[in-house]
Amino acid sequence: MPTIYPFTAIVGQERMKRALILNAVYPQIGGVLIRGERGTAKSTAARALAELLPRVKVIKGCRFGCDPDRPATWCTECRQRESIEFEYRPTPFVNLPVSATEDRVVGTLDIEKAIQKGERHFEPGVLAAANRGLLYIDEVNLLDDHVVDLLLDSAAMGMNIVEREGISFSHPARFILVGTMNPEEGDLRPQLLDRFALSVDIHGIRSPQERVFIMERNLAFEADPEGFRQQWLPKEQELSRRIERARELVAQVKYSRRDLLSIAALSASLNVDGHRADLVILKAARAHAAYEGRTQINERDIALAAELAYPHRIKRGPFDQADVSFEELQERIEQLQGASTPMDEEQSPAEETASVEEKKKP
Repeated sequence: MPTIYPFTAIVGQERMKRALILNAVYPQIGGVLIRGERGTAKSTAARALAELLPRVKVIKGCRFGCDPDRPATWCTECRQRESIEFEYRPTPFVNLPVSATEDRVVGTLDIEKAIQKGERHFEPGVLAAANRGLLYIDEVNLLDDHVVDLLLDSAAMGMNIVEREGISFSHPARFILVGTMNPEEGDLRPQLLDRFALSVDIHGIRSPQERVFIMERNLAFEADPEGFRQQWLPKEQELSRRIERARELVAQVKYSRRDLLSIAALSASLNVDGHRADLVILKAARAHAAYEGRTQINERDIALAAELAYPHRIKRGPFDQADVSFEELQERIEQLQGASTPMDEEQSPAEETASVEEKKKP
């Protein structure tokens, strides 16, 4: 296996790194689309992130990496097992080629074997290989729209169901979806753009000093890849541990009714279509709070999440900028929260449920 360039050694591009880390903490956010010119470390960052992710607990011998602690998500084969043993595997990293077909992505059922021998034989596809890992698509804008739809549907449902001639097979398909593209080569349809939870537009770094850092680090990596990786290993391990701790904490992160109203009012004030952005911002804000070791989101978490959720969703004219700065977002949120009424302070449904459960305890 070739040595992977360390994630922590990437110079600049903080917004891109934040989007990737938040998805690593809370994969249910829904993936990230990275748009930018050539040579801006898009693919390097995606591959480096996979190296940071902790090993996953899987059912021993399962072709799909089913989670032994979540029986409801098991594949058709694991549901038929008489006994279950588990093992740990490295987090998968799967690179989807632009030429991928539907069968290559979802897998295929052998109809001939099913008819002749009565056996259900399924040949796994890319979705099976990527389960509980990272699925990377370079030049996603050049991929067939139908295939992109399949990927996004599976990412949203967390399952891949293949049906042919009355025979069906299902397996879990939960993964961090990372797509990269160069807008100069064409854009994605708006419907597909919106399905990516987060989006980042990146550009080449203008600071001469930082450009020197990039050259120095790349030359050092090319001269001695393993030595360079060992040099950055302490930082890599610390970031990996921080992601693992955040994964355990994210389910405990709370939010208030006021936070929900801030998110909703912010989206409405920016004329954002649909409601997907609101849900994405809440999930990303909770992931950011967990990453910083907190169990309550604040306006800064919301602003940082909104900065990643809005760029591809804000309506714009031919000469309008879609980018909204973090400072502008934070200022808007403070204004919205300052204008909130006492009624806005009510608990969220999630907090109400937790309060009721607490009262039931002796």
